[in-house]
Amino acid sequence: MITQAQTITQAEQFPQGSGKVFFRQAGAENIDFLEEGSVDLVTAGQAAHWFDYSKLWPEMARLTRPASTLAFFGYKDHVLPQYPRASELIQHYAYSKEPHLLGSYWQQPGRSIVQDKLRKVIPPPEQWEDVQRVEYEPDVQAGLGRGQGTRFMSARMKLGAMEEYIRTWSSLHEWQRKFPDRKRRGAEGDKDGSGDVVDELMDRVREVEPRLRGDGSANGWKDLEVDVEWGSALILARRR
Repeated sequence: MITQAQTITQAEQFPQGSGKVFFRQAGAENIDFLEEGSVDLVTAGQAAHWFDYSKLWPEMARLTRPASTLAFFGYKDHVLPQYPRASELIQHYAYSKEPHLLGSYWQQPGRSIVQDKLRKVIPPPEQWEDVQRVEYEPDVQAGLGRGQGTRFMSARMKLGAMEEYIRTWSSLHEWQRKFPDRKRRGAEGDKDGSGDVVDELMDRVREVEPRLRGDGSANGWKDLEVDVEWGSALILARRR
């Protein structure tokens, strides 16, 4: 991630060695290379559900100066608002505790915290004020952009790209350890072509949503574009 950050940082605006931008790796609960009261902004993207808050809040109090800003955001699983049956299937495969599905393989309690839109993340009122929570919950029955709250995570992507996104889920990595003989379709070691749990999910999605079947070829469906939304949460606070 540091390499990626360095790659996209504009060299002409922030030249290396200028002292304006630098990247360091550390645990959020112990950032000992920063001085007390030296920070104006603390932010975390899709990470706040993993912190040890008994240690994090004291460290944030040490680092931040008065009137500095805290901004944490996270997102839960995606849905396809124009395809409610596909969305229901994705949720079922993601969270059913049936052994062959993915629900038992998420790391907890982190996943439950982000699924609950970070509501367990509570800035201590003696340190933080002006706390705001900006949430969005998609509504697959109402349709695209008609969920509750303020939407700030959405995309239009190809169905094949959505499949690859699902393959980044940590629960799938744990599932693969449980079922090492089930390989993704077409991969080395896929003996019978049945694929893994994601292949099964995408098969089922196309069964229940005829518009997502494509031209009938094996991979024709992968180029179909769909609108995607994420339930999300943004926590903002001001240091006292």
